[in-house]
Amino acid sequence: QGQLVESGGGLVQEGGSLRLSCAASGRTFSTYAMAWFRQAPGKEREFVAAISGSGGSIHYSHAVKGRFTISRDKDKNMVYVQMNSLKPEDTAVYYCAAGALGVTSDQYAYWGQGTQVIVSS
Repeated sequence: QGQLVESGGGLVQEGGSLRLSCAASGRTFSTYAMAWFRQAPGKEREFVAAISGSGGSIHYSHAVKGRFTISRDKDKNMVYVQMNSLKPEDTAVYYCAAGALGVTSDQYAYWGQGTQVIVSS
């Protein structure tokens, strides 16, 4: 059994920054790709960023590229996403996921419970 727990969400003003964290436990996730997805009210869950098991391959959605940075600390079993220049349209529940590297949710077998990010204008 594996567990992912997100933290770091909150309310921030437009243009501000937040860093989300994802703590992995219960199994070895070091070889898994890790990703962040988000879901805004009334919208489908969408891909945000992903990082391979080695950390050598990283992908971002067009919406966040240049503003968000994904990283992982395999020794600590942590994954992060640094979010800068936040916009109101970044408002969503952000989910951490583990699985095969990709941009669709069906490629990820493990999911956290989500953390809310609200960006005010």
